[in-house]
Amino acid sequence: MKDDTGEKRRRELIPRVALLACLALVVVSLGMALRPGSPPEPAEPPFSEQARSAALTETLRLRAAGEQLARSTAGDEKAAAAGTVSLLTNQARALLVPGQSAPASPPAPRSPSAGTSASPSVSPTSSPAVAQPPATAAALATELAASASQRFADAAGSDGGMARLLAAVGTAQLLQASSLAAAAGAPAPAGPDPGAGAPGVDGLSGACQDATGSPSSSPAEPSADQDSAAATLHGALAATVRTELEAVYGYQVALTRMDGAAAASASRQLTRHEALATDAEDLSRVHCAPVPPREAGYTMTPEFLASPAAGLGGLEATALPVYGDLVALSEGPTRQWAISGLVGTARRSALWGAETGALPGLAADPQGFPELPAPSPTPSP
Repeated sequence: MKDDTGEKRRRELIPRVALLACLALVVVSLGMALRPGSPPEPAEPPFSEQARSAALTETLRLRAAGEQLARSTAGDEKAAAAGTVSLLTNQARALLVPGQSAPASPPAPRSPSAGTSASPSVSPTSSPAVAQPPATAAALATELAASASQRFADAAGSDGGMARLLAAVGTAQLLQASSLAAAAGAPAPAGPDPGAGAPGVDGLSGACQDATGSPSSSPAEPSADQDSAAATLHGALAATVRTELEAVYGYQVALTRMDGAAAASASRQLTRHEALATDAEDLSRVHCAPVPPREAGYTMTPEFLASPAAGLGGLEATALPVYGDLVALSEGPTRQWAISGLVGTARRSALWGAETGALPGLAADPQGFPELPAPSPTPSP
């Protein structure tokens, strides 16, 4: 009887033990579900976004330094500092994302991955924010040139549209550095050479590539839709060839109406344009793009003939967006060549007195840029 009673009790305990085990399992499961897990790490921004953010931070820093310099100088230096502030203000607005607050110190952009076709010769990094701003116009000019160098390096590895924007920012900063140094009576800072380290056009010869970079066995046919063709690498190369050939003709005409130092300068620039036209034609063949035929001549306006120096300035300025398009639509060594061409065209435009704007090579109205956010008030100690 005793054994039967014990066995009966064990059988009665089994359902209770099973129920308690189920309850324990439910409690543990609920605890695990209610316990907050570790938040996922935010994805790293794309390289182009990092480059934009770094450019914005550096531009705002240089702008603040220019404002301080404008308050502490007079005469030509004060005017040049004020012009620098105006330029950097427009550039910062162009780099700002609508609705974005002014950044404090964004992460430095890293070099593109090995699979990226563009490989900047300098790993892009944001310039460190320093507590002590440049004390002289010459020092600010040096920092502007350094910023321009970084923008060119970042443009080499960025997406098309961002590459054009960064190249435009760097070009204008480089020109402003020279103007600021001249106002201070200092030598122009050593400007970066965007094409340094990139192979020449001869080094790009080999199996031609189509507009997307894939091998092609025969030249591509020109598109019937010129607007559509202009948005391709082939279209941008064709526009560059035509622009350089027209510039060659314009300089030839201008030289018949110039003398002295102006004629000597125009003669040097003519030689440069002849080389650029040949390079653009060679690049077209490298990429299997149709090479536009050379024209016998171009029509020069009466204003150009009456004032050839100003006409050359206008001729150079019209080439800026052409090179800007080529920067956006190309990559690798071809983009490096296009950035170098953009800088050279902007310098020649300024040489002949033409305005290049805050973003040479980018057709944009500063009125449409986002407004800079008001600075946050400094907390009292």
